[in-house]
Amino acid sequence: MQYIGFMNTTFIKHINRLSLRDQVYQTLKSAIVSLEMEPGQRLNDNELATQFGVSRTPVREALKRLEDEGLVESIPGSLTRVTPLNIEEAKHAFPVVAALHALAARLAATQVKEADLSDLEKWNDRLHLALEQKDVVKAIEADDGFHDVFLRAAGNKEIYIALERVVPKIRRLEFARFGSLEGLESFDQHKKIIAAMRDSQGQTVSELVEENWLSLGRLLTDDLKTIW
Repeated sequence: MQYIGFMNTTFIKHINRLSLRDQVYQTLKSAIVSLEMEPGQRLNDNELATQFGVSRTPVREALKRLEDEGLVESIPGSLTRVTPLNIEEAKHAFPVVAALHALAARLAATQVKEADLSDLEKWNDRLHLALEQKDVVKAIEADDGFHDVFLRAAGNKEIYIALERVVPKIRRLEFARFGSLEGLESFDQHKKIIAAMRDSQGQTVSELVEENWLSLGRLLTDDLKTIW
């Protein structure tokens, strides 16, 4: 009998695929952050499992992860729900987000290329248009695109990891109030950031980026006790 040798599998690459738990987690997180699932909305793992077409296990694991991140809360013997908006929590989160983005800008100062500067201008133009149209989703997307230029150029994954943890604490508030803000100066602030970057003023860029986030935080949280 002739035995066939082991197959040459060097061409086979590992396929990266999100687990069911991760898919459920990402979907629920996106819905919660964008306010598609409203603050205070009750969550039933049986119903969610049916809607996702999965067992209750990945749903429960995703809900536990979201609870650890403060986006979901469980009241023992009562219910599981989307965490209500917490203004005080957002007030504490904004200085952290501002400091992390300022750090990214400082690290990126010597790495940014002309193409990056063009991207900054592109995203700021999109922000300006979105604000004129009062399109909250596109405005937040453009603002993220602007700051992502510095995050990419900084090349420090720990900043990404830290932001991933804290940004959801302010993002829901952005979706709730961004489109109705008076005195929002992000477009003009971004122009100053771009100008400072073109002049290679790294420290100034870092300070302007930090103030950009802090000023947004003040607009979103000052004199505001609750929304829902």
